[in-house]
Amino acid sequence: MQVSAIMQKMYVFYKGNREDINHTVKVHSYARTIGILEGLPEKTQKTLEITAIVHDISCPLCRKKYGDTDGKHQEAESEGLVKDFLKEFNLPSDVLERVVYLVCHHHTYTHVDGPDYQILLEADFLVNCDESAKYRKGYQTFKEKVFKTPTGRQMLHEMFPELG
Repeated sequence: MQVSAIMQKMYVFYKGNREDINHTVKVHSYARTIGILEGLPEKTQKTLEITAIVHDISCPLCRKKYGDTDGKHQEAESEGLVKDFLKEFNLPSDVLERVVYLVCHHHTYTHVDGPDYQILLEADFLVNCDESAKYRKGYQTFKEKVFKTPTGRQMLHEMFPELG
């Protein structure tokens, strides 16, 4: 399956950085689970899963160039990296365009234009909230303003009952 081959390539891309690899695996797992439970059509599900795998592709570059992985830096630096990384997989142009769009907007929480975008935001927040106290501080705002899917909302509540 193409998604598995993309994940395998991402392991190589991250050159042993276990934090990046683990983050990617977790976001993919949550996105896959939410997408399946929300009943996404097959093409949308595949697009979501590919996006979840490559969503942080610019993190190594951003660390080197800016000294951080700020979301806006990631969004600005991702387009060329995603296109180059996925070139060998010969994705349909509409799928590739959507993946690039989602990766280049995965820290933008307004104008969410589809379930793939919505679920990516939710899955990434679930992982970020688990990995960083900075995100836990924003829990209530995210819960109220970002989380929309019933599955994502339930996962958020079950994972972080102490945050309310």
